[in-house]
Amino acid sequence: MIRPRRLVHAAVGGVVALSCTLLTAPAQAAPGADEPAGTVRLATEKRVTVDYPWVGASGFQYRPGTTSVTTVDYPDAVPPAHAGPDDLATGTDVVNTRDGQKVLQKHRSTGVTATVTIPTGQAYRAAAGWSVLTMDGTGALHVLRTVDGTLTVDTPVTGFPAGARPVLYRTGGSVTRLAIVYALDGKTSVGLVDLSDGAFRTYVTGDEATPQLAFNDRWLVADWKAIRVDAEPGTAPTALTRTGAQLEAVVGDQLLIGNPGFVPGGTEAALTARSLVTGASATVLPSSFGGIGPTPDGGALATAGPSSLDWNIHRITPTGTGGLSTTEVARVPAAATGVQGLAVAGGELFLYGATPGASLRYSSFQLDATGRPDGPQTRRSPGLSPSTCLTGDAACPQLEALGDGRVSHLWTGETGQESVVTVGLDTTTVLSAPTDGDSSGRIGAGTGRYVLYNGGSGKQRVVDFPRATTAGETTLTRDRTAAAVWGQTLWAPGGTQGQVTGRNLKTGTTTTITTGAPCTPTDIQAVNTWLYWSCGSSAGVYDRATQRKITVPADLGPARLADGFLLRENRTTHELLLTDFHTGTATTRTLVKLPATDQNTGGSNGRWAVDRFGGPIAYLNGTYGEVSIVPSGVPTSPLAQMEAQAHTPSVIGKAFPWSPVWQLNKPSTWTLTLTNASGKIVRTLTGSSTGAAVRPAWDGTTDSGGGTTGGAYTWKLTAHPRDGQGPDLTLSGTMTLG
Repeated sequence: MIRPRRLVHAAVGGVVALSCTLLTAPAQAAPGADEPAGTVRLATEKRVTVDYPWVGASGFQYRPGTTSVTTVDYPDAVPPAHAGPDDLATGTDVVNTRDGQKVLQKHRSTGVTATVTIPTGQAYRAAAGWSVLTMDGTGALHVLRTVDGTLTVDTPVTGFPAGARPVLYRTGGSVTRLAIVYALDGKTSVGLVDLSDGAFRTYVTGDEATPQLAFNDRWLVADWKAIRVDAEPGTAPTALTRTGAQLEAVVGDQLLIGNPGFVPGGTEAALTARSLVTGASATVLPSSFGGIGPTPDGGALATAGPSSLDWNIHRITPTGTGGLSTTEVARVPAAATGVQGLAVAGGELFLYGATPGASLRYSSFQLDATGRPDGPQTRRSPGLSPSTCLTGDAACPQLEALGDGRVSHLWTGETGQESVVTVGLDTTTVLSAPTDGDSSGRIGAGTGRYVLYNGGSGKQRVVDFPRATTAGETTLTRDRTAAAVWGQTLWAPGGTQGQVTGRNLKTGTTTTITTGAPCTPTDIQAVNTWLYWSCGSSAGVYDRATQRKITVPADLGPARLADGFLLRENRTTHELLLTDFHTGTATTRTLVKLPATDQNTGGSNGRWAVDRFGGPIAYLNGTYGEVSIVPSGVPTSPLAQMEAQAHTPSVIGKAFPWSPVWQLNKPSTWTLTLTNASGKIVRTLTGSSTGAAVRPAWDGTTDSGGGTTGGAYTWKLTAHPRDGQGPDLTLSGTMTLG
């Protein structure tokens, strides 16, 4: 439900590299530029299927998709006491590598090697442990093994039916047996070769051309029929109840079943086990699919996890009581995905991209007070379907981080009409407000509950999303001019040249200031007490706290105001320039040199963004899916309240708590106390801000867990700036409970 922006991704070699979502090593910056505090990589949540080029008793190799192979050692691996081709059991840790008519073998734990030379006239078919299966020109099968590591011994396979045509050779949870599926007289059968002496035995005959099968040293299951390997000749297999899933492995007496062909909506695939002794079934691993298979020591490997951000390989082994044990042995790194939009506010970096796979999603990274990434990639919206960008729309989607844990953007319907949308406080809610059929618009600004929409019709709307619990509504409509929203104030040009008027969106009262602008501004931005104006050829900042008028550069494209500084991009040199004016004098320096490949022809949210709530700058660093974060180095303003929704509830309880919202100008840690009419503190709540918004919830209970009575209460909020700059902020008020 979001319009994708047309971007040219600056990929390195066009390869989607594997990555953890949190990188601590800084990206390379231009000489003289600021070093990033850290780098993050946006990762897709789509779980990849892995395969296993080799598995053994001491470890395994896995390959996600088409990427390179990773080797994993089991931390508790105990190498066999003896390793050599004359001891088949030690083959559970053998690596077989074929080179023409030679098979090179190495016991990974002990380093013992052997070379099996395939005789002229024979062709390789399969290998298990120390044994190699071949077929000669007459169709006869052979088991090859070495003596003293060099001399090849040829053992003919006996008992294989005359005239049978092998269809499939399959290894499983054994190094002493190998399965062969063959066709004979219009029937398909499955049997096992005993690799110790070459004896073949047929166990299951059915109608499927390529039946599913799984086996270990105790059981063979094929075509949903199970039989003990040591069953007396002539024993009929036991038919099993079929499911829509696959036979994956046999571990001990348990048949592993997974990778179903159909999964009901709202559920996840799971790996289950069915006892071949009792028939009882149980879930082994939830959210498991792909990458499931036997290991030659009689165990299995399986992938499982809620998403690629927590996608792991588990080792499954039998227990002494007939059950199964699972151990996480490797985490599969998530693949990077392209960043199609970024925004940062209140110490939170929001990235927009195709993380669920085909759908789009907002994800976030928490940043500490220095701008360093401080936590994993986190979902911040449901999956969102894209729609077509409007003609000439170079900044789509348009993102505005509101500083209260939410992001706002525009959604365009099939008819081209737009709505203002907010997401971010959970992974399911999308709140929207229509623009009365307007289109081709832009988000001009937004903080907390208010979003400024500049419509293509020439109308300007302020959309209100109170407490992030209900759909938005237009609270003010006016003719479109340069304007900004900060807190609960709308700033727009006044009636006289150089004047800017602030309108309180709650009370309607106005305040007019004289900025010194020699024109009617074409751009107005507001952060804390700073007001930025631009006439195109000239620009300045007015400090409402000191009445200072500060001239700032106006020689480049769109600028972005932050707390005490201005950020601009030189579209020719690709330098990101920071103008520090917090002392009253503007000084400009190069913050970083951006990649030469354009991501967006607009200003911010295409290739860079700045935290207006006292935080750092984020930018695409040129590596696919990567964003670097750099602090501004400019002192922040004191902690202050921008807007508040401290309403008085009519009733209060666990199902309907008092949930005020105090929108502050930068992140904080906070303490809220509730005091009754007798002056006794009945409840103390503590927490950290969501972005820069304080969002407590009081259910009416006391610190001891009891209930409160009706009457007058005093609340007191004490907020401590998370960056340690400036004093604490104290707010208080009263309310009466019925």
